[in-house]
Amino acid sequence: MGVLAASAPECRGVKELLSVAGLDPDRVHWRFRHPHTQVGLDLLFKQEAVESFIYSYRHGFSGFFALLTKSQSIKIAALPGVVSVTKNQVYHTQLEVGTLWDWTTISQMDYLHKLKMEMTTLLVSLTQLVYVELACILMGDVSEHVYFAFLGIWPESPSFADDGYGPPPPKWKGICQAGVSFGPNNCNGKVIGAQWYADDVEKGLLDGEFLSPRDANSHGTHTASTAAGNLVHNVSFHGLAAGVAHGGAPRARLAIYKACWGAYPTHGSCSRATMMKAIDDAIHDGVDVLSLSIVGPLETPGMLHVVANGITVVCSAGNGGPTAQTVDNSCSSPWLLAVAATTIDRLFPTAIILGNNQRIVVWSIIVCGNGGYRSFLRGSELLWHRGIYRCDPDYINPTDVKGKVIFCITPSNLSPSNNIAAIVNLLLNKGGKGFIFPQENTDLLYQWEVTSKLIPVIAVDLVVAYQILQYYTSTDTPKAKISSTHTTIGSGVPAPKVAAFSSRGPSPIYPGVLKPDIAAPGVNILAAAPQIAYYKELGVLYHFDSGTSMACPHVSGIVALLKSRHPDWSPAALKSALMTTALSTKNTGLPIQADGTLAKIADPFDYGAGFVNPKKGR
Repeated sequence: MGVLAASAPECRGVKELLSVAGLDPDRVHWRFRHPHTQVGLDLLFKQEAVESFIYSYRHGFSGFFALLTKSQSIKIAALPGVVSVTKNQVYHTQLEVGTLWDWTTISQMDYLHKLKMEMTTLLVSLTQLVYVELACILMGDVSEHVYFAFLGIWPESPSFADDGYGPPPPKWKGICQAGVSFGPNNCNGKVIGAQWYADDVEKGLLDGEFLSPRDANSHGTHTASTAAGNLVHNVSFHGLAAGVAHGGAPRARLAIYKACWGAYPTHGSCSRATMMKAIDDAIHDGVDVLSLSIVGPLETPGMLHVVANGITVVCSAGNGGPTAQTVDNSCSSPWLLAVAATTIDRLFPTAIILGNNQRIVVWSIIVCGNGGYRSFLRGSELLWHRGIYRCDPDYINPTDVKGKVIFCITPSNLSPSNNIAAIVNLLLNKGGKGFIFPQENTDLLYQWEVTSKLIPVIAVDLVVAYQILQYYTSTDTPKAKISSTHTTIGSGVPAPKVAAFSSRGPSPIYPGVLKPDIAAPGVNILAAAPQIAYYKELGVLYHFDSGTSMACPHVSGIVALLKSRHPDWSPAALKSALMTTALSTKNTGLPIQADGTLAKIADPFDYGAGFVNPKKGR
């Protein structure tokens, strides 16, 4: 059993006691050179117990992580000087809520094997709502401030180039730790530090991983570029969302501490003990902002000590919405800045044109040209698949789908199917021309990146679904054609709106503390992609993603900018500045709405103090 022991901070005579234990103080592994309690020394007296120690914590708080039996942990907990003994926990990156997609048989696309994609969250890109404002507050020497990120990085991305950067700031004490496919030259004037922690990782999580700071998941690269990526011109996803990409604090430095593991398409998983070690090192190294796009059962111990060291901790509120009291427990304390997710002023409209020339505008990601299919499907036959209980591939006749657009709706059960991926797989293999199905929330676009150049996949709301159904039942030869997607952006798109997936307050463990604290863009975010097999096959350097994981680094970048202008501001002052200037109205002047089963006017349990407004916060 892995346990964490927090102790009183004082311990004298370490060298002498190590010598008594029969251990050479100058040869003991660095992890064991700084035991913080007599407990640690007692264990070290036994040579065979050395391997029980995994991590030692000494910068944020005093303690250690060791593998102990239950009886050992009980004995240690009773000793003088021990504050607490806690069993280790596992945390996850805040990217997905479900694992609905499971591709296994698309022979022409092996890289889609076991692709898991969420059906209950939205997606975002680098939004003009925030980034145009950020350009107005680039004051002070932002390059002196360091942003912290988990889950690795793809250092070759243009977002992390170091053109125009000088040496690291004098306060920096971090290192560049080499590993698989990552050498000292992969750190630079932008990525000034990188470390990795795998001593407490389940072996299964290392399949397909790089034992180094290199990102094999995409989560770390995406969030790091959202917070502090360089200004990069001519960025798009196959022409969609085209423009200039940059992070919230594009001149800030990056320090990477890879404590979460799991190659794409799995969740990133993080041991609490490993996270604590990474955070402890970050305190020592001199970071200014900790950005934690993860969720867990409880707050990581020592966070109050981190904030007491002058480091602002920003974390994702969670993807458990729209149910109340789902805000993540690991971000419930008042000294942490919990971020909810919203939409931005950009849409990706696609037109469905029925055989009676009725034009219905919906949202999807459909790419034409460059290997994609034709701009318009010529009068493809529309086939209604009823199913028995819901859309089900077992009830689709494979010989019927060739050349047809499948419209899947079961009026008696409108819940999203658990078999959407299998249906799309069937259509791809049998010559289908498109797939339309109902879903309560139609903002979930990024999941269709994978099919964007292969086949139109469109989720429609129930109103549109019934419009199509009425047309289908009124004609003997129903047809439909589907357009490619284009980008609409600006004041004509009402925004922001709290995403349906964004976790709602109050906190389940501290209901008297307002959570979330603030909201930021977290839907359809376009940011850097690691060049692992999946993104190479898609042919993109930047991709869409959604979640409060994407909202969190928006605020982290803004905090770095504020810190550069007000270096004497404490984490509490920075948090106050953002919360007291947040917006409660959208770009139309009307109150911000919160999406869900039914849309409503947003309240503090949806977005905290409101939508982040960095121009006023400065």
